[in-house]
Amino acid sequence: MFACRSATTKVFRTSTLASFAPRSTFVRFLSEETRQAIDEAVRSAPVVLFMKGTPEAPACGFSRATIQLLGQQGVDPHKFAAYNVLEDDELRQGIKEYSEWPTIPQLYVNNEFVGGCDILTNMSQTGELAELLDSADALIPLEEDK
Repeated sequence: MFACRSATTKVFRTSTLASFAPRSTFVRFLSEETRQAIDEAVRSAPVVLFMKGTPEAPACGFSRATIQLLGQQGVDPHKFAAYNVLEDDELRQGIKEYSEWPTIPQLYVNNEFVGGCDILTNMSQTGELAELLDSADALIPLEEDK
């Protein structure tokens, strides 16, 4: 689903110790090719989710919970794209650097990073997620709206 690798592109992982360093000291390894591929993915639909697994078979509890939240909100499948980060290690590492967010899943609405499962859960409880998705025109239309 996500193809951003080439034979000449290599992404180097930061060491475990680097994960404890302040953000400003991180060395950036996101290749321009990977950044462009992620840009294209983020723009591929009004609602974009980078997750572990697929919507039909989430590979972690947080990805499963996020898919359930989006389903409960009534996200239109025609306005939704999901990318399995387990299929491509460059994507898995690159999306964390791209968003400056350390965990997956990651949700984007209208090209803007929203957050991970914990933020989406909170937004769902307060009604903010429904408002955001509605303002993005990403929900299945009601029968009377058709």
